[in-house]
Amino acid sequence: MSEHEVVHQPERQRFVVTADGADAFVEYRMLAPEVIDFVHTYTPAQLRGRGLAGELVAYAVNYARQQGWRVIGSCSYVAAWLEKHPVGS
Repeated sequence: MSEHEVVHQPERQRFVVTADGADAFVEYRMLAPEVIDFVHTYTPAQLRGRGLAGELVAYAVNYARQQGWRVIGSCSYVAAWLEKHPVGS
């Protein structure tokens, strides 16, 4: 699914990809035991244009859905990604 290794860091409430010594990540908050809200996506300038944000969001959303959680995208990038990739597509 992902070209890069995505690491879930639940203690920091984020999913991370490290490339060329820099971290790209998507942060989340658990609003309830089964409701996850992705609140921020960050890709450093030197990693932009490689599709890392899309890989991260795809991995994180897939992880959440596998847990049976409802997914909310407060982050504009995640919200746009969810619109383009509805459940079951």
